[in-house]
Amino acid sequence: MRKENQEKKVKQHKNMDKGQVFVKIMAGVLAILMIAGTAISLVYALIQR
Repeated sequence: MRKENQEKKVKQHKNMDKGQVFVKIMAGVLAILMIAGTAISLVYALIQR
């Protein structure tokens, strides 16, 4: 019995929820947008001088 319970816990831990995947993808997209926005604003500021 204990071995079966441990195997179930391992399987449950490995499976990722669709919500978690979505949140991680959105966080990555937002991070890329923030970096790109900062870089573009720096380039724009340097060109204006």
